[in-house]
Amino acid sequence: MTLRDVSVLLLYPPNQNLPGTVCKPNGSLAYPHLGGALRHHGVPVTIFDACVGDGPDDLDAIFANPVAIPSGLVRTGVTDERILQVVADHDIVGITSIFTDQESMVLHCARLIKAAYPEKILVSGGVNARSRMPLFFAAGFDVVCLSEAEHTLIEIVEAVRRSARPSFADIHGVAFPDGNRIRVNPARSRDIVQDLDTLPMPAWDLLPNQRYWTLARPHSGMFEPGAELRYGTMMTSLGCPFHCAYCHIAGEVEDSLPGPIGAFRVKSDERVLAEIETLKGLGVTDVFIEDDSLLGNKKRGLRLLEKIRGAGVTVCDLNGINIIHMLKRWKPDHEVLEALALAGFAQINMPFETGNLRIMRKYASNKLNVEKADLRGLIIAMKEYGFQLYGNYMMGYPDETMEEIQTTIDLAREHVSYGLDAANFFLVVPMPGSPLFDMAIAGGHISPDFDPDKMNIYNATMANTLVPGPVLEEMRARAWEEVNSTTWKSAKKAWATPASL
Repeated sequence: MTLRDVSVLLLYPPNQNLPGTVCKPNGSLAYPHLGGALRHHGVPVTIFDACVGDGPDDLDAIFANPVAIPSGLVRTGVTDERILQVVADHDIVGITSIFTDQESMVLHCARLIKAAYPEKILVSGGVNARSRMPLFFAAGFDVVCLSEAEHTLIEIVEAVRRSARPSFADIHGVAFPDGNRIRVNPARSRDIVQDLDTLPMPAWDLLPNQRYWTLARPHSGMFEPGAELRYGTMMTSLGCPFHCAYCHIAGEVEDSLPGPIGAFRVKSDERVLAEIETLKGLGVTDVFIEDDSLLGNKKRGLRLLEKIRGAGVTVCDLNGINIIHMLKRWKPDHEVLEALALAGFAQINMPFETGNLRIMRKYASNKLNVEKADLRGLIIAMKEYGFQLYGNYMMGYPDETMEEIQTTIDLAREHVSYGLDAANFFLVVPMPGSPLFDMAIAGGHISPDFDPDKMNIYNATMANTLVPGPVLEEMRARAWEEVNSTTWKSAKKAWATPASL
């Protein structure tokens, strides 16, 4: 059999966001990992971020001229014509869909590409794609990866190499249209990678790093305005020991479509150091760790932090180190705090989640006893170690009372008084793929045909909550304004997309 030459494009769509909020490139780690796997297999692969462009695209013009779209959001990125120009030379186009609030842009790109190039194979993946498959196939996607896809995408490439009209019937961990139905081949537990060191090195060099550095808009944190930030993101582990109701990890278990990829798995210390050296070789000076639970195994975490000490980079934690892992018998664990400081950590997101033990127990894995934990002592100690600290707080669960929400806001205010640099307030979003989404559907709090453009932390997505949606939105906005300093608010607002265009 003669095999076709096949090339792959991994496409980040243009970004969409609310006027008055900060537009940040997606930059998820899915593409560097998939790109590394494809390259290791000898497959030509390109990454194109349509939010920032590349080559001839004027970055300043892109971000100075976001375009209003019918949903009321604004689109930041290159034109449709530019996307089609980039797509033209590739046989397979992969478009990840992790974030539900970006679904409209993903589907728009799929329709655009399929209309212009019906012969190209469109592949998607991510928790949102597998949770919303009928919409994705209706938009033109040929196959959706249901689980971690480093190996799955290779199998898809090989199927396309064999035929311009490939069959995916023998591939596990995918779904695809089969006549008038969707055929689902669930992932197999034995195919889940346990030894993360066996995965090829992520292909960070395929990203438009210089454009990211010029923008200096990572997922979180605060940095000098207008200054280049030579950052790169990585993960030292996958999965999480906790299974919070609002997180898709809680649904990634045995016998689920993706298989047990929510299980906590770690890279070896040597692999982590090798990845840091790879990033440094690209010019990265600030490494942002995206682990869901960096210290999920505290003994391993402490050992790893000691080895990172001499790596010669500044380290930030984007997803947050679980508070319980920075405590010992409910008091600050100075061994952990000192290890983080000596390893070069500068900024840490702290997921306090809620000020209510009932909410913590029901929705957040009971992962912190907010009544026993010495949070005041922890914040003061962390500031003495020199960390910049940002707290994350959630509000708006279906059965959460006004008093419970006010308790969380008051807790955040106390934390700022102890030295917390800023407090971020999030309205609870029942993301597809999470147990909370299923609970919200069953309880009549969200319709199956919900508007994905509203699935963000600023919108009260659920109906019939104890505290009405408009009140929740007002409380969230007021809490952010009242609790945070003028300096912080001014810095954040300077990044924001204009409120009117």
